[in-house]
Amino acid sequence: MTIKSLSFLAALSLFALTLPLVIASDPSPLQDFCVGVNTPADGVFVNGKFCKDPRIVSADDFFFSSLNRPGNTNNAVGSNVTTVNVNNLGGLNTLGISLVRIDYAPNGQNPPHTHPRATEILVVQQGTLLVGFISSNQDGNRLFAKTLNVGDVFVFPEGLIHFQFNLGGTPAVAIAALSSQNAGVITIANTIFGSKPDVDPNVLARAFQMDVNAVRNLQARF
Repeated sequence: MTIKSLSFLAALSLFALTLPLVIASDPSPLQDFCVGVNTPADGVFVNGKFCKDPRIVSADDFFFSSLNRPGNTNNAVGSNVTTVNVNNLGGLNTLGISLVRIDYAPNGQNPPHTHPRATEILVVQQGTLLVGFISSNQDGNRLFAKTLNVGDVFVFPEGLIHFQFNLGGTPAVAIAALSSQNAGVITIANTIFGSKPDVDPNVLARAFQMDVNAVRNLQARF
């Protein structure tokens, strides 16, 4: 066997050994955190749902009604998100997909937020929306924004901060699909200024380059 052949076999063997490390990964979590315990008696089942006996599954387990009804947008941000996920449609369990209807009052918005476990694809059903997402620090925090009209579609990559704003003087509606049965949502302002307990206002004042009293005022509002 030649030296070239031996080198090829050595490289092939190394590739075979490392391939499982490349393709192996933890499954996407379906909860925000899971604290490890030393004995099963101290733990609970948290990742997903228990499965219904397939012999008693019916069409109703895959059916959800009333997404045609407008949500109540009489709130501080002027929007309402009606969610269809594994928590109210059991048939979605393990399928990795969910759906939302978003209603916007005139000048209402779905404020900056992120989905830690899902990419989102949105289509406008009614009205005109300004939508956008912001890339990561490594990409320079670039804003990608578009004005969408009826029938237009926009994608928000998983984990990135994004928003929608109703530019029109009439209500707007959008439907969005998400690549998780339980995508999760972190609304930026609520999380930063409405945490329980409060983040030390001096931390936020330094981070946002604001007066500490302005931070305290924002925390009081959330």
